[in-house]
Amino acid sequence: MKKKELDQLGVSAFCESMGMMVRSGIQTDEAITLLRQGEHQTGPLGEALDQMASMVGEGRTLKEAAEATGIFPEYALKMIEAGESTGRLEDVLFQLSDYYRDQKTIADRIRGAVIYPASMIAMIIVVLAVLLVMVLPTFTSVYERLTGSLSVSSYRYINMSYAFCRIALAVMVILAIAMTAGLLLWNSGKRKQVEEFLWKFPASASILEKMAMFRFTSALEMYLASGEMQDNAVLDSIAMTDSPRVEEKLKRCAARMEEGIGFAQAAYDEELYEPIYGRMLLPGERSGHMESVLKRLTSLLKESCMGQVDQVVNTVEPLLSGILMVTIAMTLLSVMLPLIGMMGSIG
Repeated sequence: MKKKELDQLGVSAFCESMGMMVRSGIQTDEAITLLRQGEHQTGPLGEALDQMASMVGEGRTLKEAAEATGIFPEYALKMIEAGESTGRLEDVLFQLSDYYRDQKTIADRIRGAVIYPASMIAMIIVVLAVLLVMVLPTFTSVYERLTGSLSVSSYRYINMSYAFCRIALAVMVILAIAMTAGLLLWNSGKRKQVEEFLWKFPASASILEKMAMFRFTSALEMYLASGEMQDNAVLDSIAMTDSPRVEEKLKRCAARMEEGIGFAQAAYDEELYEPIYGRMLLPGERSGHMESVLKRLTSLLKESCMGQVDQVVNTVEPLLSGILMVTIAMTLLSVMLPLIGMMGSIG
């Protein structure tokens, strides 16, 4: 049975701790032993560190030891192997720590962007159900005893309130079912189907594309930092996008590079990045500072992605709040206006 992989924060913490010890001149086997002695290193990671310490002590590489545990993601293993082979393990470990921390930050932001609207939708459903089951029937019963059938009286707009509440409730229930189905599909390993559906909407498609480009750019930066050739680094980084649509653009870029064009020019021609970002690569490549430019570009993509998520939340929040307020206002008017009319006729 395959072991469950460490979460992103766990991988980030491990890489950062190992990086600090390697920087301090501690041997890899000693560093793993010290990590194992930490009071918080229990459970699967603690067991994995025991196994890794034993294997590294027998002369195996850090990558081989980490791979044998079965709890580290494939990308981290590839980067650790590249770092060991080029003598830049320390740099790679710190970059992996930043990469997985950023991934966790973006994932948490997106999770929050889903949870808040879901909570609002649930609240609206509850309010609408109370209005339809308790509030409106009570007032309807009172007015029918006073005026007869509402459908032929001057108070028939109460029926309009019923209709509006029913329509709003149906829409909210459909949204709730769609979000629940999407969550179940995502958690059951059918993430591709969910993403394919989200690609149909401009706002979510833009976020997915930026996330894919963030993963690609971050991976490319680390591969180049580990000493890999640019052409190979681009090809290895394509698999990190986890998005077939973005991979197609990147493969066209790789094909241009096979013709002798540099990555910066190929990326600019294929419009991999927005023009303002794409122009950053050209002088960076010509001046030999591609790694620093990619690092900056990764940070900008992360900020842009989270900014778009916040923008979607800021748009959905007032929309749902507006639906709730309009529904309550219409219901109040529909039940209060007849009462006001009666009081006026009595006076």
